[in-house]
Amino acid sequence: MGRGGKEASGEVYFEFTQIGGQMRVAAIDRATTTEVIIIAPLTATRIQMQNIAMAKLRRRLSEAGAAPEPRRF
Repeated sequence: MGRGGKEASGEVYFEFTQIGGQMRVAAIDRATTTEVIIIAPLTATRIQMQNIAMAKLRRRLSEAGAAPEPRRF
């Protein structure tokens, strides 16, 4: 993943699955096994899809590092 994350290896796996006129992109952090999913139009480039999925993964990992707030009902 690169800079600023909590990953040990820095490896991120991407999985692309076409569903109709859209692409489902999964980004998975190897060290934490955290996975995020985005849906992108087929007109987007592979790099654009990866960048969006990577940004979402970084955000999820940074949120996971913060102490979770207790649930209030």
